[in-house]
Amino acid sequence: MAPVLSRSLATAPLTSLPFNTINGNRKILNLRSAFVPPNGLRKGFSCSGLRWKLEKRGGRVGVRCEAGVAEKEAPETPGEKFEYQAEVSRLLDLIVHSLYSHKEVFLRELVSNASDALDKLRFLSVTEPSLLGDAGALEIRIKPDPDNGTITITDTGIGMTKEELIDCLGTIAQSGTSKFLKALKENQDLGADNGLIGQFGVGFYSAFLVAEKVTVSTKSPRSEKQYVWEAVAESSSYVIREETDPEKLLPRGTQITLYLRPDDKYEFSEPTKIQSLVKNYSQFVSFPIYTWQEKSRTVEVEEEEEPKEGEEAKPEELKKKKKTITEKYWDWELANETKPIWMRNPKEVEKEDYNDFYKKTFNEFLDPLSHIHFTTEGEVEFRSILYIPGMGPLNNEDVMNPKTKNIRLYVKRVFISDDFDGELFPRYLSFVKGVVDSDDLPLNVSREILQETRIVRIMRKRLVRKTFDMIQDISESENKEDYKKFWENFGRFLKMGCIEDTGNHKRITPLLRFYTSKSEEELSSLDDYVENMGENQKAIFYLATDSLKSAKTAPFLEKLVQKGIEVLYLVEPIDEVAIQNLQTYKEKKFVDISKEDLEIGDDDEVEERETKQEYNLLCDWIKQQLGDKVAKVQVSKRLSSSPCVLVSGKFGWSANMERLMKAQALGDTSSLEFMRGRRILEINPDHPIIKDLNAACKSEPGSSEARRAVDLLYDTALISSGFSPDSPAELGAKIYEMMSMALGGRWGRAEVEGETEEAEVVEKDAAESEKQVVIEPSEVRAETDPWNE
Repeated sequence: MAPVLSRSLATAPLTSLPFNTINGNRKILNLRSAFVPPNGLRKGFSCSGLRWKLEKRGGRVGVRCEAGVAEKEAPETPGEKFEYQAEVSRLLDLIVHSLYSHKEVFLRELVSNASDALDKLRFLSVTEPSLLGDAGALEIRIKPDPDNGTITITDTGIGMTKEELIDCLGTIAQSGTSKFLKALKENQDLGADNGLIGQFGVGFYSAFLVAEKVTVSTKSPRSEKQYVWEAVAESSSYVIREETDPEKLLPRGTQITLYLRPDDKYEFSEPTKIQSLVKNYSQFVSFPIYTWQEKSRTVEVEEEEEPKEGEEAKPEELKKKKKTITEKYWDWELANETKPIWMRNPKEVEKEDYNDFYKKTFNEFLDPLSHIHFTTEGEVEFRSILYIPGMGPLNNEDVMNPKTKNIRLYVKRVFISDDFDGELFPRYLSFVKGVVDSDDLPLNVSREILQETRIVRIMRKRLVRKTFDMIQDISESENKEDYKKFWENFGRFLKMGCIEDTGNHKRITPLLRFYTSKSEEELSSLDDYVENMGENQKAIFYLATDSLKSAKTAPFLEKLVQKGIEVLYLVEPIDEVAIQNLQTYKEKKFVDISKEDLEIGDDDEVEERETKQEYNLLCDWIKQQLGDKVAKVQVSKRLSSSPCVLVSGKFGWSANMERLMKAQALGDTSSLEFMRGRRILEINPDHPIIKDLNAACKSEPGSSEARRAVDLLYDTALISSGFSPDSPAELGAKIYEMMSMALGGRWGRAEVEGETEEAEVVEKDAAESEKQVVIEPSEVRAETDPWNE
C-alpha cells in the first residue's frame, strides 16, 4: 500500500497543498485539510484500506499509517435449495439427435439391453432357479416386417415390473444395469458383472433415431401381470397399461416393437439389413441372436404329363412325373455364429481357427502371415488378437491412411468402432488388423468415440510393442520366405516408422532390410552389415539412388569396393529420409558416400599431400573455368577408374534428394537453390584425361579445346553423379561435337566420298552422250503379234 501513497503525493502539485502562515514569514504545511478528515486524528481514521493513527513521542506529534485489517464478514444466511429442472422433450431430442452419429446404432443398443436382461436372469437364477420357469432358452429374436414398417426385438430375459418400467424407462439416464452392478458390489458378489454392458441409461432412447413410436411389452417372473410401455417420439409423456390380449402374452422377458419413420421404413425393415447390422455390432454377444430371414429350398412335386397334340387322354390314363422346383419360405436364422476366440485360452485355439476367424471378420481370402493372441492385466486389462495380412493394400490411398478400419474395438464383446485416427495404432502400423476387447474403456455416452486418456495411451503402447514382437518372430523364423514376403508388402511402412516414431527406433531398426554392395541379390539386415564390418571401419556407409542398377555402377563406390568396404544401397524414395532420421545404429554413424569429406581410412598422408601439391594448379584452373557451377575442385579419395565425380556439400541435399524434391507436385521451387547445397568436383589424378588436362593447364591454359573438354567433363560428372543437367540440349550438342572430332576421317570417309563423286560425274556424262529413244505404248510389238501379218 505504500507505493499508492507515494504516487498520490508525487502527483499532487506543491502549489495545491494548503499552507498556514505563522509569524509573518514561516509557512507550515496544513495536512488537516489535505489528507485528514474534519473530525481530526484523535481516534484515527481509515481510508483506502489504510489505518491512520495519531501518536505523541517526546513532545512531538506523529502520524502513523498501518494497513487496515479486513473486518470479519458476517456469517452467510442459509439460502433456499432448488432442484434442477429440465424440459423433457428437449432433453430427449438432444439424446436422440446429438449423441449418436449413425442411426444404425439403435439396434446395437437394444440388443445390448436384451443381452443385459439375459445376463441378469442367468445370474439371479443361480440363487433363485424358479425365475427360469418354463419360458425356454435364453435367446434374442429380431423380426423385421417390411410390409408394416416395424421391427420387433424379443428376449427371454428378466423382464420388468411396473415399478421397474417407471424407474428404468420413465427416468432418463437411469441405468438399470448400473444399479444392478452397484447392488452386486454392495453384496460383495465379485466377478458377477463381467458380461453386463449398459452404463449410461440412455441407450434405449436411441430407438427414436428411426422410430416414431415405441412399444415395450414386458413380463417379469416376479410379477403375475404383463405391462406395456408406450411412447411417441418428441413427446414428454408415456403410457403404461396392463396387457389383456391373450395372444400377446409372454412367458417371460421383453418385446420391443419399433414403428419406423417413413424415411427409415424401407432401409431398416429389410431382413438383410438387420442381419448385417447384427453381424457387425453384436456378432460376439454371448447369447444366440436369431433374425427372421427369407430362405429357399428345392422340393420335388408331382405334375401331370400333358397329352400330345390331337390325342385325347382319359383321366385315368394321365401319367404323373416328378419335377424339382425352388420354394421360398421364412424361418429363423442364427446371426452370430462366429465365436469370440479371443476369450479363449490361446493354447486351446488351433491355427486354422485363427485363420478362419480372420477371414470371416475382415472379409479376406488369404491366410494371414502371422498372428498374436495375448491378454494384458494390471492398470489396463484387455484381450486382443492381432494379424499381419498376407497381402499389402492394393490402393495407394490406404498405404499410410490411419483410418483403415483394420482395428475393431469391442467393449464386453459389443462392437464399438473401427474408425480411429491414430488413437490405438500409429499411422505406419495401419496395415495391422485385429480386435481389441476391454471391459473398462473410457467411452463417451454414445459409445462411439474413444476418449483420449492415459489408459488409451497405455493401450496403444502395449499394442505397438506386441506388434513388433510379432514381426520380430517372423524375421527370426526358419522360413525366410515369410519375412521376405512381409518386407515386399510392408517394408515401406516400417521405413515410415523411422521418420514418425523416434521412440521405437530400437525396435524398428533391426527389422530393416537393404541391398548392399556385397549382397546385390538378397536383402541384408543392419545386424549383418555391422557383423561384416572391418576393424578399422567406424561408420555405416550408404548410397541413395533411383535404382539398383545405377547404385551398382555409381562412381562413388569405386575405392570402397576396391578396399572391400560394404555399402548400403538405398533405392526407394523413402530410404534416405529414414536413414537420416536414424542417424546411428549400435554406436555406428550412417555416412552418405556421395557427400564431401569422406573418410575411408588407410590413406598414405605423405603421398596424398604430394598429389595435392602436384594438382593444385589444375584444380584452380578448372575452378576458374567452371565459375559458380562448383564451390571448389579437389583431388578425390573415392575414385579409382572414373576421371571425376560431383559430390554434394555436407549439409545440403544429395543428388537423390534433389531429384525427389524437384518431383514433388506441391514442391516449393524457391527453396531448391537454398537447400541444394554446394557442389564439389573431385578429380582422379590417376586417370589419363586428368593427366592430359594437367599438362594443358601448365603448357597452354588458354586452349579452347581444353576449355571445351573441361565443360564436357563437368556435364558428364553431373549425370554420372545423379544430378540433372540444366540444359540437356546443350549437353547433347557438346557430345555430338566431340564425337565428330573423334570420328572424323577415321574409317576413310574422304576416299569413299571422292569415289562416289567421280562415279556420279561419269554416269552423268554417259547419259548426255547417249540419245534415248522414247517408244510409245501403241508402237510396242511382240514377235508373235498376229497383227504383223
